[in-house]
Amino acid sequence: MIWNRNKECMSRDEMSALQGKRLHKVVEYVYHNVPFYRDKMQQLGLIPDDIQTIEDITKLPFTTKKDLRDNYPFGLQAAPQSEIVRIHASSGTTGNATIVGYTRKDIAIWSECMSRCLTAYGVTRDDIFSVSYGYGLFTGGLGAHYGVENMGATVVPASTGNTEKHAKLIRDLGITGIACTPSYALYLAETIDRMGIKKEDLKLKVGAFGAEPWTENMRKEIQERLGLKGYNLYGLSEVMGPCVSYECKCQHGSHICEDHFYPEIINPVTLEPLPKGQTGELVFTTLTKEGMPVLRYRTRDLCALMEGECECGRTAVRMTSIKGRSDDMLIIRGINVFPSQVESVVLSMEEFAPRYMLIVDRVNNLDTLTVQVEIRQEYFEKALDTIGEIDALEKKLARKLQNVLSISAKVQLKEPNTIERSQGKSARVIDKRVLK
Repeated sequence: MIWNRNKECMSRDEMSALQGKRLHKVVEYVYHNVPFYRDKMQQLGLIPDDIQTIEDITKLPFTTKKDLRDNYPFGLQAAPQSEIVRIHASSGTTGNATIVGYTRKDIAIWSECMSRCLTAYGVTRDDIFSVSYGYGLFTGGLGAHYGVENMGATVVPASTGNTEKHAKLIRDLGITGIACTPSYALYLAETIDRMGIKKEDLKLKVGAFGAEPWTENMRKEIQERLGLKGYNLYGLSEVMGPCVSYECKCQHGSHICEDHFYPEIINPVTLEPLPKGQTGELVFTTLTKEGMPVLRYRTRDLCALMEGECECGRTAVRMTSIKGRSDDMLIIRGINVFPSQVESVVLSMEEFAPRYMLIVDRVNNLDTLTVQVEIRQEYFEKALDTIGEIDALEKKLARKLQNVLSISAKVQLKEPNTIERSQGKSARVIDKRVLK
């Protein structure tokens, strides 16, 4: 099944022509509405008329996460506030979130692209689909939700938490599809087993999994334990949200909605474009977004692009699974976390030395984060003399970290000079997660 055959099965020449027209339009739009992009283009001696075809995209400047943070909150917004109907946010490397505004048209495009994803998985109007990504500022929950509704299937906005109740609803409502992180799917499977619910009692057949890395072995385990077929779902709030690319039943790469999101692969060091098939950093330009368009946004995700018609009939460029990151960002429970975020909190509190360690693990198929921090000598001696002082400091730091990271972290306060030093580049992260 194909949701939008006209766009998903375009010839390469037709797609390139459409992309060129849309690129010129969006460049002209941001040039006149976003001072940041106008200044960038003027520094390069560019005007909108210099961008006529999709091949001209390499003339344009890159956009980075830092640019979004530096222009917090609305500096990159192109549409007037009266046209913004929703705001989402993702974490940045400081306390400032990345604010992304969406117009009514943006939401409609997002929903349509998400419907393409679901249809590629085999979802129909007869399905009952549970959305178990987090709802709120994170794009996963509402992004998937609107896509399910747009295609006419029944949506169950389960979100995360209260997993036992969710498991019961999956059985009792005859839920046939679920959208969540792969680690939550495994946790859900464990809960179902613990409750004595048999796989045969469930009607699950489709899983849309994304927001964190996962492997083929994880896919096999999820499929076996829940009795469904698991598909990859890729997106990022800076570009749109879940729906940027999706697997089909052939599962040979993820089809990119490239009539809306133009992909490039670059060398992350030289920033030069790489040929199709070579692994490098994925870059996206939004071709139709109104609220906050981005030009050549560096995702930091490492992958390769594949051309050629898929056996399913779709002709869009496909991306391989993500091979890693070109920066130090961690993805923990679907949330972007940077060590520098932790550092900014630690340095804001005089009780702590600038010595910390992040320990990431996976317990019961859910990511955990432990932050170890050294107490300064003078405060450590004082804390030992005061009952409950260490516990109070741990709770204080944990609250501040949650406010910045948007996820909870276990805090372990360490004695002075006990966190291992390095003579070379400081190692701030121990990631114990094993993707099997």
